[in-house]
Amino acid sequence: MDLHGKVVVVTGAARGQGAAEVAALRAAGATVVATDVLPFDGRRLDVTSPEEWGELASWIEGEHGAVHGLVNNAGVAARERLPRVSLDAWQRTFDINVTGPMLGIQALVPLMPPGSSIVNICSVAAVSGHAAAAYTASKWALRGLTRSAALELGSTRGIRVNAVMPGLVDTPLMESAPAAFFDAAVAEVPLGRMGEVADIAPTVVFLVSDDSAYYNGAELVIDGGLTAHVSHKRIADATRPTAVE
Repeated sequence: MDLHGKVVVVTGAARGQGAAEVAALRAAGATVVATDVLPFDGRRLDVTSPEEWGELASWIEGEHGAVHGLVNNAGVAARERLPRVSLDAWQRTFDINVTGPMLGIQALVPLMPPGSSIVNICSVAAVSGHAAAAYTASKWALRGLTRSAALELGSTRGIRVNAVMPGLVDTPLMESAPAAFFDAAVAEVPLGRMGEVADIAPTVVFLVSDDSAYYNGAELVIDGGLTAHVSHKRIADATRPTAVE
């Protein structure tokens, strides 16, 4: 998978899965524009800000002339459960997990030649029901955005749009999960372990590369077999608060 000559933007690149994707893309030869809202050795980008997306697009146009890949990796976890879901948490989750990728598409597609690739980092939460309502709903929405974009951009611009659906992966996003969640979730993974960022990054490189030239609207699940048997009720039961009003 040779990415020499390709310019790729990665959001949420400061740590975890995003940082691994940046390293893998660079190892394949890509020029990577790594972005994050957190302080790090890259470009600052708040994915919820149309103005910051516009500034990034203008800089890339002047510096590189084109973009060949966009990896919408930035995301947040939201663990509130129904009926106790605050409107602020709900809105913030959708702003980052759904609106952010949409704004990225709007800003960068004009710089993308035919054959370019957009990869939306979704979740196995988008293939079944999970207890975290805002997170699950946002990832289902991102899955829908992926399909709409694949239809629209593939037809009019020759740009491919695909989704990667990671399962239980050891990243900073998991730090807020209770121990009971890990115990219940790992027990349901047929491979018997959590995923690592290195399990996900090669698929992102593949989807950006020309080797995936006929992949469009695809949803690639990487979860050790977790969703092969759809077992999320046991995880919800194991982590449910004692008293639910």
